[in-house]
Amino acid sequence: MLKISALINENLMITDLSAGHKEKCLTDMIALLKTEGRIEDEAVFLETVMEREAIGPTGIGMHVAIPHGKSHTVKSPALVFAKSKDGVNFNAPDGSLASLIFLIAVPDTTDDLHLKILAKLARSLMHEEFRNRLLACEDKRQLFTILEEGVSL
Repeated sequence: MLKISALINENLMITDLSAGHKEKCLTDMIALLKTEGRIEDEAVFLETVMEREAIGPTGIGMHVAIPHGKSHTVKSPALVFAKSKDGVNFNAPDGSLASLIFLIAVPDTTDDLHLKILAKLARSLMHEEFRNRLLACEDKRQLFTILEEGVSL
């Protein structure tokens, strides 16, 4: 069974995202994947994620977005977490701007891993208490602990 610690670490978190629009937000998050050696090419992965965004919104509502991409440039499955005080428009059905953004990256050699991660994340994020704990916390180590406790993959 995959553990969340295999997907994310403190270096894959942004606690003060200042990007005002979706593409800048994704660019900042994807840069962390490159720095951590999880992807080979930032531009290719950005294109993959933006193509997915064009198919349909990844804003799920409740100030949450879960953009995702499956690409040959991804070396190993990863999750990037970002918090935005101002929010980013991911076209959520409830019209809310995303303050909690989770970017899922998986290699195109995996079958439906990104969908499994997406489903587990979405299920955890349905709980207001879990979302509020993430919003209130500024410390990356504590955020990691909250994610470990709150998301079972």
